[in-house]
Amino acid sequence: MLLTGFSTFVWLLYMVMLVLAVIALIMAAMAREDAYRAADKQKKSFWLLILGITVAVNLFVPMLFLQLAGAVASIVFLVDVRPALQAVSGGRGRRGGSSSDGPYGPYNGGR
Repeated sequence: MLLTGFSTFVWLLYMVMLVLAVIALIMAAMAREDAYRAADKQKKSFWLLILGITVAVNLFVPMLFLQLAGAVASIVFLVDVRPALQAVSGGRGRRGGSSSDGPYGPYNGGR
């Protein structure tokens, strides 16, 4: 019974790492090539290659060490590269407010 629970946990861990890698790969593919250069990050082809290998390893090579290395690459992309790409390309973080908008709404000059 204990082994069944552990194997279920490991399977869920594998699935989370696979989903994380697929999401990172899709987001890397959707970003523009020039945004990578403007954000001073590695090329788009580099991230597509690394994340594509990560997805392939998660699907076909059941070695936890390799999958953890891929998870680290996916997390680095999602936490470091993607926000930089969004900042450069004017991502969805901005909702079309005016130039006087602050982080909590419009600035009205203390009125």
